[in-house]
Amino acid sequence: MSKFSVIAFMAVGILLGYLFRGVKITWLQKLITFLIWSLLFLLGVEAGSDESVINSLPTIGMEAVIITAAAVLGSVICAKLLWNYLKREKNK
Repeated sequence: MSKFSVIAFMAVGILLGYLFRGVKITWLQKLITFLIWSLLFLLGVEAGSDESVINSLPTIGMEAVIITAAAVLGSVICAKLLWNYLKREKNK
């Protein structure tokens, strides 16, 4: 799939979202959640079937754990800061 195809799919999605912005689609959130879980599963299958990834796990394992922990910690801190900011703005 070319880069143009990805951009075209995004553009069509944006256009459809704009055209149907007043329509309440109740099942869309469940579909999005299912698709995200499916993509994560397929990414895991792809990584698990790649021998070079599996063979390099002992080497990159600790680095991956540290990077993941730092990313999660950063997300939690930013979410907490945003939550506090939004609560403070709402109380004004």
